[in-house]
Amino acid sequence: MNFKSLLAIVGLTVGLNGATQAADLAAGEATAGAICAGCHMPDGNSVVDMFPKLAGQNAQYLAKQLNDYKSGARQDDTMTGMAATLATDDDIANVSAFFASKASTPATADDTKVALGKAIYRGGNTSSKLPACMGCHGVNGSGNPAAKFPSLKGQHATYTINQLNAFRDGKRANDSNRMMGNVANKMTSAEIEAVANYIAQMK
Repeated sequence: MNFKSLLAIVGLTVGLNGATQAADLAAGEATAGAICAGCHMPDGNSVVDMFPKLAGQNAQYLAKQLNDYKSGARQDDTMTGMAATLATDDDIANVSAFFASKASTPATADDTKVALGKAIYRGGNTSSKLPACMGCHGVNGSGNPAAKFPSLKGQHATYTINQLNAFRDGKRANDSNRMMGNVANKMTSAEIEAVANYIAQMK
């Protein structure tokens, strides 16, 4: 095989991969429109603060959560039923990739709580041995896809508060090694509200 032939094959492979990725996003968009848009909106920027924004979320994290709903590792009456309609791993991967491809918009924040939230998010609380949120979720709140740590930036404050309380109370326990449960147990209600509002206005 000569060099030109090899280049032609590589080019064809890249083209096919691109087509596959586009088809996956198209399939994900169709699934999102049929199943998810009612609560999360077609582009994943939900307007109801109890429903999380999915736009821009790490695909790996979204896929984990959907699988956890299907397996029962994460409990929610509505989401368990929704996740059950995603019959295959491809369905989950496609819809996760679609929402990950969309741009997230900032949520509404209580400006009076942002300063404390920023201090906790970036520096933690040494007196209670609360670690800084940015250690796992990044300075700009983008998360860590490889570790399946979620993007937080722009998330509704109400949703974040509810999830931190669920981790603290043990109602949500699908985190690895109780990592988030241990963190939330070190947070006061005021700290939870402050961090949630700081996260909400992040871009």
